[in-house]
Amino acid sequence: MVMTKALAQEIEQAEISCLYSKLSAIKRIEGNPMRIELKSFGQATCFSAAGIPGPSFNTVKGVEDSDEKLLDQIISFYQKRDIPFRWELTPAHVSRQLLTTLSGKGYYHADFHTSLCIRLSSLDTVNKEEGKVFVRPLKSDEFDTFASIYADSFHMPGSLKPFIKTNNQVLENERGWIFYLATIGGVPAGIGVVYIKGAVAVLAAAATLPEFRGKGVHRALIDKRAEAAKSRNCRFLVGQAAYGSASMRNMERAGMKIAFTKAIWSNQKQ
Repeated sequence: MVMTKALAQEIEQAEISCLYSKLSAIKRIEGNPMRIELKSFGQATCFSAAGIPGPSFNTVKGVEDSDEKLLDQIISFYQKRDIPFRWELTPAHVSRQLLTTLSGKGYYHADFHTSLCIRLSSLDTVNKEEGKVFVRPLKSDEFDTFASIYADSFHMPGSLKPFIKTNNQVLENERGWIFYLATIGGVPAGIGVVYIKGAVAVLAAAATLPEFRGKGVHRALIDKRAEAAKSRNCRFLVGQAAYGSASMRNMERAGMKIAFTKAIWSNQKQ
């Protein structure tokens, strides 16, 4: 698979569609308790979730050089809500001109995040830990377990578990979303989520409890989600990970290739 700007755009659009679907569903919860707002400016999509801490849901995706004249409108969108946010910039769609303009407005390159991709026809989904890790669809009454695994895996406070449960359970009947539970010896060990739209499947989330790491749980979850994507005639599987992380290494071991590394830009005042 050779990376092209067209393929990079397809991957980025799949990531945007995934987050848009998730936050749109959360927004429909009565009263919009997470205070979700979504707005497009040119090619850029602005995601705002005032009730969800952290930058993952308060971010700008898809921005291109052609959006340079819209940067002030995007900044104003977040300033009116008094929400810290970040820009996710891909090398396929931005150049020195836009980066210079952003820098002049007080933003700087703060981090990196890697997007990976593979053509599903070439993905080896043979789980080398077969017999140790069992992966199955999450049941409707297991979102408490899902929330506990997610929170404990990322060392989040227990007070967030009810919100994690609600914000994911609302996706259960949404088109394209599939949730999985991984167990070892019958004990819940990890969770995985895939979002499928058209020809692209997105590894939307995954988490493994610390005591079960290094036992093939994450790889088994990748395999299971890849099988689901293949069965639905998807062409590509895409995912994101922190550069050099265990998640990234597991994706690469499964045959996924780095598509691009996004530059994460933030405001110097944050």
